[in-house]
Amino acid sequence: MADYNKIQQLDLNLLKIFESIYQEQNMSRSAEVLHITPSAVSHALKRLRECLGDPLFQRSNNRMLPTPACQRMAPQIIDTLSRLRQILQHWGDFQPKSSRHHFKLGIHYALEPSILPKLVKRLAELAPNTTFASIKVNRENLTRELGAGHIDMAFDVALPIKPPVFHTKVIDDSFSVLMRQGHQLQESLSQTTYLDSKHVGVSNRPSGAAVEDLLFQQQGLSRHISIRCQNYYAAKAMVAESDFLLTLPTQLGRELLGGANQTHDLILLTMPIALSNIETHLYWHQNTEQDEALSWFREVLVSLG
Repeated sequence: MADYNKIQQLDLNLLKIFESIYQEQNMSRSAEVLHITPSAVSHALKRLRECLGDPLFQRSNNRMLPTPACQRMAPQIIDTLSRLRQILQHWGDFQPKSSRHHFKLGIHYALEPSILPKLVKRLAELAPNTTFASIKVNRENLTRELGAGHIDMAFDVALPIKPPVFHTKVIDDSFSVLMRQGHQLQESLSQTTYLDSKHVGVSNRPSGAAVEDLLFQQQGLSRHISIRCQNYYAAKAMVAESDFLLTLPTQLGRELLGGANQTHDLILLTMPIALSNIETHLYWHQNTEQDEALSWFREVLVSLG
């Protein structure tokens, strides 16, 4: 039986000798390949046997044949050693086509429909073996999450943020209005009728104005939020069954219509009030500025805009 304490202190050089014995099936040839003495090979094998509680190899004529346990475990060990060598050979060198890197992207759920499908397609073309996770991030903790490496970078609206976090604008989008097909304002949406209507507001915060409402306030305008929910998909479903209006970024509105609206029960109209565009920025920490993999991933994300 393997000795747990000894495994914790195992000299990993012993695994290199183990690999050679398994492949050469001869201790003298292993010594030649490794440029060490036969006694050093013998001593290393003895230490491994004591650590793992198994003979590992049994002598048969001039060959060292693996025991059943060794035969079962050796391919996994050798494969791990091979992958470790590959990693070390490319230390600091990122090769998209062969990389198995896992990226961690902080992103608001409302941006997922606009960004993630494009990202999946681009990675399939450029780095098919890489993976990524979309992770919810609290804006108040963005600098800490990036600095701690909990996320590699993040998408969010323009924020008043300073170094050590850097950012660049990726998407510059206007606002549009989503309503049901046949709505009485379909042909007569104006500033007055818009402000007099009932609206669905979307925010995952328990209170506080949405981005568009802050822009209205700057013009001395306000609208009536009848329903507040956390998800644009839920808001879309409610608008399809009512006379409520939903204000949202134009690109997101197009994604919602094109993704699931098979019955064409919704329409997207131009915003009747002039509002500043909503900017989406990509944020990253200065600690990752020179990392090859993350620099490459940033370029991919910026290109999605």
